[in-house]
Amino acid sequence: MSDSSPDTLPDTSPNRDILKKLDDMLAERRDGDPEKSYVASLHAKGLNKILEKVGEECTETIIAAKDAVSAESRRELVHETADLWFHTLVMLSHLGENAQAVLTELTRRFDTSGLVEKASRKK
Repeated sequence: MSDSSPDTLPDTSPNRDILKKLDDMLAERRDGDPEKSYVASLHAKGLNKILEKVGEECTETIIAAKDAVSAESRRELVHETADLWFHTLVMLSHLGENAQAVLTELTRRFDTSGLVEKASRKK
């Protein structure tokens, strides 16, 4: 995607660092009080509960995508996708990873054909 694309956020966008901010917030709240923090409550319930939540959000995203025919339903798709991304970041945090690790992997793959990248994976 080029920098002139209307879908590309400019470097001055406050959204530019949102994944870093989310990583920082997740790390800060991970060991917080489960009574006061949704993130801490998920971590306290353990990996299986977090994975259950990721699966739930994935299903809701798929359903929203299937139904995304109007502007309103596409807004719902964006909402559900944000929920899925958030809970995926909680999962990564629980397992000692973060969004930066995913961004690094995406950067590594960026100039590689998807078919070439897939073929290069060890079987």
